[in-house]
Amino acid sequence: MNITNGNGNLPINYKTAKIEYLSEDQLNALTQAFMDYYDKSVKYRKAKGKYWLVYLFLRFTGARLNEVLSINDNTDVDFRNSEVKLVTLKQRNKTFRIVPIPNQVISELATYLAQYPSEKGKVFKVLDCNFRRRFYLIGEKAGLPKNLSHPHILRHTRAIELLRAGVPVTAVQALLGHSSLTTTAIYLRLSGQEIKWILKEKGLI
Repeated sequence: MNITNGNGNLPINYKTAKIEYLSEDQLNALTQAFMDYYDKSVKYRKAKGKYWLVYLFLRFTGARLNEVLSINDNTDVDFRNSEVKLVTLKQRNKTFRIVPIPNQVISELATYLAQYPSEKGKVFKVLDCNFRRRFYLIGEKAGLPKNLSHPHILRHTRAIELLRAGVPVTAVQALLGHSSLTTTAIYLRLSGQEIKWILKEKGLI
C-alpha cells in the first residue's frame, strides 16, 4: 500500500514563522515507520491497528488528536463518500465539520473492521497519553528530531501541504476547523528560503 506523500509539494525548508512541520522525506519516513509498526507485527495486531488508523486520520485530516480520538466509526465515517465528521474543539459551541479523506484510508479502516468486527464503534478509542508516547517512539525510529515527534506536527504539515498544493486559505480554514482566518493565515508566512524555492518552482528566477 502506498499512501506516502510523494508529490513533491513540500519545500526543503520546513520552518516558517515559528510553525514547524515535516518535510516530504520526514513525512514519508514517519508513515512508513507507522506502517511497519502495524504490518510487521505478530503480537497485539488489533491494538497496533488502532494506532495505525489514528495516525492515518491525523495525517490526512489535519485534525487535532482529541478530535480524531472522538471519532465513532459507526456514525462519523461515511464509507461510501470517503468523508469523516469531526467535532471541532476549541470553539465555544459544539460544532462539526466534514472532511474528505483518501479512499485508501477508508479501505484501511474497512479492512481492519472486517478482521476485527468486535472493534466496531471503538476503533479510535485510544488513550491520548498512550498514542503520544507511541508517536514519539515511532518518530524516533523514523529519524525525526524530538521537537517534531508529536501528533500536532501532522496538523501543521497538512496545512502547509494543502496551501502548497493551491487549496484556498478559506478551504484550509474549514478543513482544519479554525474559527478565525487569521489563525490559518499564520501558515502563509514564508521565510526567504521558501520564497526562493517557490519562485524557482514557478520558473520566475
